[in-house]
Amino acid sequence: MDTLLQLFLSSRSICTDSRKVKSGDLFFALKGANFDGNEFVLNALEKGALAAVADDATLFTEAPKGVIIVDNALQALQQLARKYRDTLQISVVALTGSNGKTTTKELVATVLAQKYKVHFTQGNLNNEIGVPLTLLSTPPDSEILIVEMGANHQGEIDALCRIANPEYGLITNIGLAHLEGFGGPEGVKKGKSEMYRYLHSQGGTIFLNISDSTLVDLVPEKSRVLTYAGNDYTIVENTTFLTLADDRNKIIKTQLTGDYNKSNVVAAIFMGSYFGVAETQVYEALENYIPTNNRSQQIDFKGCHLIKDAYNANPSSMASALHSLIHTVKSPKVVILGDMLELGDFSQEEHQKVLDLVCSQPDIEAVMIGPRFGAFKDTYTAKFYNSVQEAYPNINWKAWQGKTVLLKGSRGIALEKLLEE
Repeated sequence: MDTLLQLFLSSRSICTDSRKVKSGDLFFALKGANFDGNEFVLNALEKGALAAVADDATLFTEAPKGVIIVDNALQALQQLARKYRDTLQISVVALTGSNGKTTTKELVATVLAQKYKVHFTQGNLNNEIGVPLTLLSTPPDSEILIVEMGANHQGEIDALCRIANPEYGLITNIGLAHLEGFGGPEGVKKGKSEMYRYLHSQGGTIFLNISDSTLVDLVPEKSRVLTYAGNDYTIVENTTFLTLADDRNKIIKTQLTGDYNKSNVVAAIFMGSYFGVAETQVYEALENYIPTNNRSQQIDFKGCHLIKDAYNANPSSMASALHSLIHTVKSPKVVILGDMLELGDFSQEEHQKVLDLVCSQPDIEAVMIGPRFGAFKDTYTAKFYNSVQEAYPNINWKAWQGKTVLLKGSRGIALEKLLEE
């Protein structure tokens, strides 16, 4: 591993896709459901890769120069990331949660960047491959690293913590996400709280919203905990963008939508304060942050006021988005909702709950996309389509001009394709 670390330090560039290899890259031959990177090792070297890390020696009668054979390429990537992390003089903050972790990561990074050189998870690189890549892309002069950690089964958060070795950690919330992989709601609690247990074992620090009793109950005894109260902040306005007031009636404006983002904003305020960012800089950073990537975005689209929250969905986030729409938007409303995936035995019940809520609102026009919602097409008054492709020619944006339209569904449904010209 020391040899691999030295190679990385001379390269500073990791690639796991042979189609994107550049001269000087260190290529890792990872395996996926439909590909085996070992088959592209020679191609990567031909493109100028500094070296290629492979785990299938049977492909070579004799390993060519530049090929490093290991037992498991993914594990080698993870071990290299941990080795590199240990060379950094840096504070590592880990974030996870059922909902809001990506938005919170972005907000915290925006706030802390007012004072520090911050590196943070890009996009959704938050899994067993993404976390190592995040670590390995960290510039050596960074002062704070914010690592988002996602999981869909037990043991995954603990494994990611062992790679990133965070000193600080925050769980945004515990909700009904990835129920199939976690084995139900109690499994989600156990899996997500692995971060708390890791930090406790290492003497790390937990940032804890004491207004969330579920999170409070999951903290191990005698942990080092820094607490804040989300309930100390009140929502002043939320018909367009979320505006909060602190306990001194000081106003915090944002360009986010939905009262469910309140806890994400408050977490960023608290962490900014802890790391010594001036309050005026914290509030200014939050006001200037503009959400992207189909998360809590508000745009005008073909005469409609569109809320793009279509990056992902689970029963908790879906309920939050719908309740916010119902209680804050006065204009006529349309919802375009896609199936919620990875719910296992809970799928039918949770999709029916969404339909119960939506169809109980007389001022909401509902369009449901995906076979899980479609199973109820004979029971509820809504428009049902099996896929985005089927729905696309039937969406009449012109008829919705002046209305507020919420777009939300799981990543696999890809609702944003409804917006393509």
